[in-house]
Amino acid sequence: MSAIGAETVLPGTATPERGVLLLWMIFTGLSIFAVFLLWRYGLIHLMVASDRTYISSLIAVLYLITCGHCFWRTRAIAREGEVARGCRAVLSAPNGAKALDADARGLPGGLVADHIRSLVTKASAQATGRIDQTLLLRTLADRLRGSNGFGAFVSDTLMKLGLLGTIIGFIIMLAPIATLDAADKAAMKTSMGLMSDGMAVAMYTTLSGLIGAVLLQTQYFLLDESTSKVFALATDVTEVFVVSVLERDQNG
Repeated sequence: MSAIGAETVLPGTATPERGVLLLWMIFTGLSIFAVFLLWRYGLIHLMVASDRTYISSLIAVLYLITCGHCFWRTRAIAREGEVARGCRAVLSAPNGAKALDADARGLPGGLVADHIRSLVTKASAQATGRIDQTLLLRTLADRLRGSNGFGAFVSDTLMKLGLLGTIIGFIIMLAPIATLDAADKAAMKTSMGLMSDGMAVAMYTTLSGLIGAVLLQTQYFLLDESTSKVFALATDVTEVFVVSVLERDQNG
């Protein structure tokens, strides 16, 4: 998560719970519309029929599976963002400090609430001194990030599959040249057909790999941005409404 901790979410500027999901749905809707247009004009059928290696079809299947994973992670981050805003609403109330009593059981359940409970437990076990939540924040960042790295892995895999299809396509295209007889017109015609098939394999696999990788990188970029905002909100809430209160209680 490259942007974690890079910005602070101010009160009143937080995105609604389903704002992250809305962005994902808009992006996916535009992608589906583009696929419909390609199918309507027969380009998808042409790609599947021309790619004898079925690498393009494999890329499409991996892309769909990863889109499902991205939706699942986006939904989880949207819920964590709502939990963080709920914790801020409770703790910023006039009697919000009382919510930290009894191990902060009055807070909504979620990773951010678990982080606050860990801070309360640490403060109770620590007699005096400053409460350093650096290590706990790192743990929270890792838990929020979860399996977001799966998107980068699949995106890189799609690029490599496209490159593999390019190499295979050029092999198919260049293979007939070794046995090509310029005097045999029938063999020339057959060789030209094989060269055309090889070029089609190379181009379609490269194109599908590049498009799939770019679309996945865009989706997971939006997911990482949303994760960073939730982390920034959690940091703001804990520093302002939790750590300060716990240190004040320790100092009497």
